[in-house]
Amino acid sequence: MGGEEKSDSVWIFIAEKWLDSVVIIERRSKRVLILKVLDNGLLNVLMVYAPHSGKLEEEKESFWNEVFLLVSCIPQNEIVVLAGDMNGHVGSSNVGYDGTHGGFGYVDRNADESRILEFADGLNLVICNTLSMKQESQFVTYAAGPVNSTVDSGYE
Repeated sequence: MGGEEKSDSVWIFIAEKWLDSVVIIERRSKRVLILKVLDNGLLNVLMVYAPHSGKLEEEKESFWNEVFLLVSCIPQNEIVVLAGDMNGHVGSSNVGYDGTHGGFGYVDRNADESRILEFADGLNLVICNTLSMKQESQFVTYAAGPVNSTVDSGYE
């Protein structure tokens, strides 16, 4: 893999104590990796890196369709955790998404918020970091000068 481009890729680190519980690690694409762990049932962790707002709409659609198909094929009795960078902000309002969005998000929605909310709502996922009120310092996962950002994550 020496000469291949490594940008826009997702990776995962696993603590040594969990290695014996790993059933499979499968890279589905440069933006999607699946980790299946046996721990009181099967835990499916999908590590994702969504295309950011500067990418083509076709690339975004392809990504979200891929992840939707993967999550929808996981049996109901298995746990699903979707983690990574969704490259969108779902904001602080849960209007229209009260089963998916807990109402305690961070600032305003951005251009890709509908895609994230519709995806989560369509698969009965909950955006975890919107379930309880937090101080701004607890939401912010990236800060550079005047720009603050947060990561939205979901589970089923």
